[in-house]
Amino acid sequence: MAQLPTVEDVARVASVSRQTVSNVLNSPHVVKAATRERVEAAILELGYRQNASARRLRTRKSATLGIRLDPMTDGISGSILDRFLHALTEQADDRGMRVMLFTASGPQGEIDQISRLRDGADVDAFVLTSTFHGDPRTEWLIANDVPFVTFGRPWGIDDMNDPQHLWVDVDGAAGTRAATEHLIDTGARRILYVGWPSPSGTGDDRRRGWESAMRERLGCSDADLDGLHVTADEGVVQGSAAVSPLLAALPAPDAIVCVSDSLALGAMTAAASAGLSGLPIVGFDNTPVAAAVGLSSVEQCLGDVAAGALELLMGSTGNDIVGADLSPGEAHRLITPELVIRSPRHLPLFDRAAATNAPGNHEERERP
Repeated sequence: MAQLPTVEDVARVASVSRQTVSNVLNSPHVVKAATRERVEAAILELGYRQNASARRLRTRKSATLGIRLDPMTDGISGSILDRFLHALTEQADDRGMRVMLFTASGPQGEIDQISRLRDGADVDAFVLTSTFHGDPRTEWLIANDVPFVTFGRPWGIDDMNDPQHLWVDVDGAAGTRAATEHLIDTGARRILYVGWPSPSGTGDDRRRGWESAMRERLGCSDADLDGLHVTADEGVVQGSAAVSPLLAALPAPDAIVCVSDSLALGAMTAAASAGLSGLPIVGFDNTPVAAAVGLSSVEQCLGDVAAGALELLMGSTGNDIVGADLSPGEAHRLITPELVIRSPRHLPLFDRAAATNAPGNHEERERP
């Protein structure tokens, strides 16, 4: 049986000391870039992987990231967190880190859980999701010097550019702008936007993308945009109820952009009921349901989100929480999403004639 490569083997191939290899593995920010690249190349060449158990004993750290498992309130949009968790767990494992899931009732309950896990040395850093206006969790984490990164910007509070608040997010405005511009390029002019009630950091951000495209490409005024904007709470039924009256009015919209796939699916049911199954509709999140029914949507690129979160916490290649001194620009990652264009599939949701005359099912992806 072949002997596994050791730190000494890596040091020999890279022509560095054993301590330098250790620094690259545990504190890469203290190693010169050229030296770090040479050690990383040796690690790849030899297939070296650090023993996680030995590292935990030596560093007295848990090598664990904590993340709250939110309750699934919507079986459609709820899949987004599942996909993010899978990507985060897979990529963390590649760095010798584990992911611990925990539950909590509300923001204060999450703070209480974080405090207990921190005091018990069970978790080295936390990944927060579902950020919102006035989120108290980040203020507590910063005040108590607990390493963390959020999936989502710090909406409505004053640490948007605080280098102590590491965050990674998807550029929602870029996604809805790309969707709106695509519809304009195909001839649509009255493009309805279905969003969430404000204030909603994520929802308001996505609305801005639609709004900017409508202003710049079609010269829409505030009054025009108000007449083409409707809000609804998250859900298929809610989306259908919000869109149905507008489809019956004149002039009716000739395309729809939605803040989520749940609302987009509701819009599709409303369009089918109104005999408008061919109405172009674009959702957001690119959920499995969107793929199943042939709904065009905006893909959040959650693998990139997970990679960005780990890079902020651990450096580009490290396997430990680095606590580096970052500037605001270095402390944040804004991920550009992809627009996924599909043709509707033949399901009972659509009338038979529209499904028969629709072009062949296909999927196209483009970055905004």
